[in-house]
Amino acid sequence: MKPQQLIAAAVAVAALVAFPVAVGNPYYIHLVETIMIYAIVLFGLDIVVGYTGQVSLGHAGLFGIGAYTAGVLVMKLDASLWLTLPAAIAFTAGFGALLALPALRVSGPYLAMVTLAFGTIIQILINEMTFLTEGPMGITLTKPSLFGHRLDETEYYWVVVVMLLASLIFVHRVLRSHLGRAFEALRGSPVASDCMGVSVYKYKVYAFVISAGLAGLAGALYAYSEQYISPNTYNFEQTVLFLLAVIMGGRKTRTGALLGATIIVLLPKLLDDLGLFRIVSVLLAVLVTVAVGVAYQRGKMTLKDAVIPVVGSIALAGLSFVLQTMTDWRLSVFGLITLFVVYYLQDGIVGFVRNALNLRGHGATDADEAAQMAPSGDALSQATGRGDGGTLLEAKGILMQFGGLKALNNVDLTIRRGTIHGLIGPNGSGKSTMMNVLTGIYVPTAGSVSFAGTAQAGRTSSDIALSGIARTFQNVQLFGEMTALQNVMVGLHHTFHSTLPEVALHLPRYLREHGDATARAIGLLRFVGLSDLAGEEARNLPYGKQRLLEIARALALDPQLLLLDEPAAGLTAPDIKELLAIIQKIREHGVTVILIEHHMDVVMSLCDTVSVLDFGQKIAEGVPAAVQADEKVIEAYLGGQAA
Repeated sequence: MKPQQLIAAAVAVAALVAFPVAVGNPYYIHLVETIMIYAIVLFGLDIVVGYTGQVSLGHAGLFGIGAYTAGVLVMKLDASLWLTLPAAIAFTAGFGALLALPALRVSGPYLAMVTLAFGTIIQILINEMTFLTEGPMGITLTKPSLFGHRLDETEYYWVVVVMLLASLIFVHRVLRSHLGRAFEALRGSPVASDCMGVSVYKYKVYAFVISAGLAGLAGALYAYSEQYISPNTYNFEQTVLFLLAVIMGGRKTRTGALLGATIIVLLPKLLDDLGLFRIVSVLLAVLVTVAVGVAYQRGKMTLKDAVIPVVGSIALAGLSFVLQTMTDWRLSVFGLITLFVVYYLQDGIVGFVRNALNLRGHGATDADEAAQMAPSGDALSQATGRGDGGTLLEAKGILMQFGGLKALNNVDLTIRRGTIHGLIGPNGSGKSTMMNVLTGIYVPTAGSVSFAGTAQAGRTSSDIALSGIARTFQNVQLFGEMTALQNVMVGLHHTFHSTLPEVALHLPRYLREHGDATARAIGLLRFVGLSDLAGEEARNLPYGKQRLLEIARALALDPQLLLLDEPAAGLTAPDIKELLAIIQKIREHGVTVILIEHHMDVVMSLCDTVSVLDFGQKIAEGVPAAVQADEKVIEAYLGGQAA
C-alpha cells in the first residue's frame, strides 16, 4: 500500500473510532453501527456476486442464521461474546456449505431460485421452531459483556468497528491471494479456469462458504446491536437490499461495499426528511456533473452517455423541490434512484468514479511494481524427458458423437516427446473437438487416452491440467477483468499450498509462495515479450498480445504437453514471426507441442509430424512434406497449394 493510501486509511479509521465521542447522539451511533454490520455482509456477498459471478438470494437467510445462533446461545446458555461470534461464523459457514454443495451445480436463474428457496425455508423454520427460537415472539438480548463489564452503546460500537476492520483485512487479503484470483477466474471463463487446474465447482463452494461465514458474523453483531430479533427481519426484501447494495456501490471493491451499505441504511431515512433530501439531491447533482465532465474531457464517455446521468441527477434535484411531502412518493423515488444506478452505472458508483478519474485498481498497481522488482531470467523450466522420442500421449479409437453426428470417428493419435505435432484439416473436421477430448472438456463416446503412461478416463479438466497438459483456445479465453500478471498467476495456482488462515494472517509460507509465484509470472511474461504490459487488463490488450498472454498462462502450469489451438489466427505477419520464435523456444525447453493451425507456412516450418483430419476421420499422417503432397489432403484441404 502506498504512503498516501496508508494515511487516508489511518484518517478514516480514526474518524470512525472517534465518531461516537464527537457526536454523542445514540441514534446516529446506532445508524453508523448498522452500516458497518451490513458492510460485513456485503464484503462476503461481493465474493459470490462480484468475483465468482453467481447470484445469491439466500444471504438474508444466512444473516438470520448468524443472528439466531447468537440469540439462542445467549438465551439458553447465557454464552459470552467470545463463544457466540465464533459459533455464528462456524454454524453459518456450515449451512452455507450444505446449501452450496448441491446448489452450485446449477447456475444463473436456477441458482437464484435455489438460494431464494433456502432463504424462505430458513425464515419459516425460525418462525415455526418455537422450542428453540421463540417463533414470532422473537428473542430479546442485552449488550454483551467483556471481561465482566457490560458494554454500553458506545463501547459496543467500538467492538463492531474492530469486527469491521478485521473482516475488511481478512477479505482484502483473501481476494488478493491465489484464492481471490481463483474466484475471479471463475467469472471470467469457467472453461479456462478448469484447464488451469482451478476446479470450478470446488472454488464456487469455497467462495460461498467464506461468504456465509461473514454473513453469520454480521448476523450475530446485528442481534446484539438491535437487542431483539424476530423472523420478519430476515425476509426476501432484506436479500434484495443486500444485492442492490453490492450493485449500487460497485462490485469487486470494499469501498463499494461500504458505500452500498451506507446507501441502503441512509436512503430510506433520507427519504423521510424532505429538507435533507433536497440538500443531498442538489449536492449529488453537482458531484455527478463534475465527475461526468471530467470523464467526458478525458474521453472516457461519449456525449450521449454523459448527458443521461447529468440530466437524471438534475431532474432528481428539481423533483425534490416540486414535492411538498415525501409520504406518497417515498417508494417511487427510491425505485427510480435504484433503477437509474443499476441501469446506467453498471460498474456501480465506485466503478463509475474510478473510470471517470482514470484511477487504477490494486491489481494494476501491484503488477507494475512486481514487473519492476522481479529478477530477469528465463522462467520456463526444462520439461522432463526432453527429446527422448518416446511416446508421451496416445489416443486410440476416439469416437466423439453428438446425437447422430460423429465429430470424431475412430481417430488414433500418437504424440512423441520433444516434438511439435501438427493437427490440420478444414473447418469442422474435428480438430478442436480432439483438443477438448484430450483436455477432459469432452468425455469421448468411445476410445481411450493415455498420457505419460497413465489412462485419462474419468479425470476432470483440472486434474488433467495438473498432470502436465496445458492448452490455449481457438477463441481466446482470458480473464478479461484481470491484469496480464494476474492471468499468469492463475496458471501458477498449483504452486500455492497455503491454507486460508495462512493467507489471512500473511504467514511466512504464503508470503514466500506469493513472492516466488510473482517472480515466475513476470519471467513468463518476459518470455513472451509482455513484461511491460503486466499491469494492463487482459481485455485491453491488442489481439496478438492476448494470444501471447494465453500461451504464457498455459506455460505457468509447467506442462510436458502444450496444445495450441490456432495461435496464429488473426495475427499480422510480424506477430506470426514473433509467435514462431516463441514456439521454437518452447520446444527447446523440452515441452512437446500439439499445434492446430490453418497457416500452412507455420505448420510446414515448425512441425515434425502432421496429422490431417477430415469429417472427423484421420486421412493422412507423416512428415510435413509427405502430407503436403498426399492426394487425399490436397483434395480435402490444401487445394492447389501443393502444386
